[in-house]
Amino acid sequence: MELMLLRAFLTVAELGTYGSAAQKLLVTQPTLTKQIQSLEARVGGRLFHRGRHGATLTDLGAILLPEAQELVRRADALALRMTRAAAGEIGRLSVGFGLSSIDLAPRAVAAFRRCHPDAHVTLDDMSSQEQFDRLATGELDVGFVRLPEGDDWAHMVLDTDRLALASTGEHTSPPQDTSDLPGWVARHRFVQLRKERGPGLVGQIERLCGALSVRPDVIQEADDLQTVLALVAAGVGAAFVPARAGRIAPPPVTVTPLRHPVAEWRIAVVWNRDRIQPMTANFLAVLERGATSPPDDLDRGGLQPAPALSEVRARPRLEFRSS
Repeated sequence: MELMLLRAFLTVAELGTYGSAAQKLLVTQPTLTKQIQSLEARVGGRLFHRGRHGATLTDLGAILLPEAQELVRRADALALRMTRAAAGEIGRLSVGFGLSSIDLAPRAVAAFRRCHPDAHVTLDDMSSQEQFDRLATGELDVGFVRLPEGDDWAHMVLDTDRLALASTGEHTSPPQDTSDLPGWVARHRFVQLRKERGPGLVGQIERLCGALSVRPDVIQEADDLQTVLALVAAGVGAAFVPARAGRIAPPPVTVTPLRHPVAEWRIAVVWNRDRIQPMTANFLAVLERGATSPPDDLDRGGLQPAPALSEVRARPRLEFRSS
């Protein structure tokens, strides 16, 4: 049945006269009469008794009334839901994050959920390379990644990070100058994340060590950054970690950033411009607004101002290839 005819029926039933119903529906009374007659032809009988005191439901009309109310209610709810989905207010958003964004990504999701409480957001820890792979297939909507040089996915740079030394009081104080780093590394044993779990981080460590002509004595590997820090805290060894890991390091671990060009990288939120959906756009808008917000919003980590989305989207897209 046409919703327009059911709405006409419900309005007459509610107001009790054709004249009042026609006025509310913004149609002429003859037009409304034809709509009710059309509905009566479909259901096979009269729906109203009409008299000097208005229109009252027939037995057939009384049977139709609750069914029509439910159909119209569900249709209106569906229309509203689809409108909200098209506007990115409801639906699903899949977000990935890596070691360098272990503090940024959860705060970004929290800020987004405050603006869009009906959104269903998943947040999964994975390497930057895995995030790029999932963005390409559509399994992931947004990723917080270590931005590779030469890669031009649609992205918004949020901050920079750098390598740091995680150590305890059992170690000598890490050097502030990387020219003293080779000697310090030679005197200590190291814990490291498995390369399969953090290829970007391990690659960065290898590049820095290559630039300094040093080779750490790695005696233990771990599957996640928290375990690496726990092993350092337990006295197993020191570790190269992202400087941002200092925010999650347990006592007595201290995290000393290393000042060297090879030790630094950019952190960005990336997305596939060919698969962007309204909710993704809303998430990026929240990030854009919150990139320099106070600590209770997004910026406890000192983010740099983000470029405008219009500028970001205008960048050409190159295909990402792993090295």
